[in-house]
Amino acid sequence: MLQPLRQGLPPLDPAAVSDLASCALPARHEAVREARRFTRGTLGRWEVGDRFDDVCLVVSELVTNALRHALPAPASRLPEPGPLVRLHLMRWTDRLVCAVRDPSHDSPVARDPDDCSAESGRGLFLVDSFSDGWGWHPLAGTLNGKVVWALFRL
Repeated sequence: MLQPLRQGLPPLDPAAVSDLASCALPARHEAVREARRFTRGTLGRWEVGDRFDDVCLVVSELVTNALRHALPAPASRLPEPGPLVRLHLMRWTDRLVCAVRDPSHDSPVARDPDDCSAESGRGLFLVDSFSDGWGWHPLAGTLNGKVVWALFRL
């Protein structure tokens, strides 16, 4: 899942993850609150306090985007064997990655934050502003969809 996480940063070895936590999120708006609660609890256990507010904001935006743009319309939703959206938190000694997996293959689209006529679409601008890097990639193998991730230096 972390193979494409490069953008001028030192490689992150998946085998060197100090802590890992994951939760399934329902396809409901309450999932954003559940994701924030899960993130707060996890970061509290990991004693990651210096980026706490930034990480919670970014998690909220990534989960909101997945719910709003990546899920099929309720009328056309096919029965899924598992959760449609999943939040992953991974911590290394000096880095934290938040990743949100969803079933869509569509790339995330960052809108111009200066476009005053847009009613929404500034979420990825916030992700870019509050994290130290972000990106996305399609999933391969038996997993379907994509992962949108944000990296934080601790």
